[in-house]
Amino acid sequence: MTDRITTLTINPALDLSTAVDELRPFSKLRCAGERRDPGGGGINVARAAKRLGAVPTAVYPAGGPIGAFLAQLVAAEGIESVVVPIAGDTREDVTVTETKSGRQFRFVLAGPRLAETEWRRCLDDFAVRLTPQTLAVASGSLPPGVPDDFYALLARTVKAAGAQLVLDCSGPPLKAALDAGVYLIKPNLRELRGLLGETLPDQASWVSAARRLIEAGHVEVVALSLAEEGALLVTRDRAWRAYAPQVAPVSSVGAGDSFLGAMVWSLARGDAPCDAFRRAVAAGTAALLAHGTELCRVGDVDALTSAVRVVET
Repeated sequence: MTDRITTLTINPALDLSTAVDELRPFSKLRCAGERRDPGGGGINVARAAKRLGAVPTAVYPAGGPIGAFLAQLVAAEGIESVVVPIAGDTREDVTVTETKSGRQFRFVLAGPRLAETEWRRCLDDFAVRLTPQTLAVASGSLPPGVPDDFYALLARTVKAAGAQLVLDCSGPPLKAALDAGVYLIKPNLRELRGLLGETLPDQASWVSAARRLIEAGHVEVVALSLAEEGALLVTRDRAWRAYAPQVAPVSSVGAGDSFLGAMVWSLARGDAPCDAFRRAVAAGTAALLAHGTELCRVGDVDALTSAVRVVET
């Protein structure tokens, strides 16, 4: 079944992307068109999974005119929303591509401060949609007012429902959630090094670090993002390294969310971890070919999947 996916985005955003010829200080810069997409980690995961065939539900807080527009955009993509009203205004994030150099600049706001009643309502509205068959996905930063143990509270809620939590976050919120125990995490190498306080110089050390987290009961699966060097998937008794095909990137926005969207879609329909991993790497690579915050396109994912080389280590 592919309707098992429910995502939580505690700090959503309206993503605005545009381009200028060259970024110059103290100058009025004329932009070449604009694109607006619904954003925030969990919403983007739901968007990617929906394109691939899932029927996800997205839970998120929203407030003000920007929040209302965000909800409209999510609905326009055919994704069921559970919107928690908040007093503050939903944030906007801005991505600007400098066409002369190809460099991309991302301006990410902190988000509105959430009252305890608001973030607890998000937890409650998420909890009532959990079943033992749910792949629960939480992704993204925490806005002001939300405590560092928010994802730990969520992990315990998911576990109590018999569901599985897929988590993409970093820093103290990640550490607190791992102490509670989750199903799958998707750190990049910098985040894994920061979590463990180790240099982790090579693949053997990456696998060892992931296995220590697994054996300690913190997580069952680690999907380690290695940027242009591919990715690594580690379970208790197996590990795979994936090498992505080389492409000419248009935008780097949403590659990780596309990866995770494809991963949970594939797992939800019963694919083996290795096959889900291959599809995820293809989706992450496909996102590089899309403009602004568009995320992966199904045709690109299909075309790239067979080109992803996966080796068991």
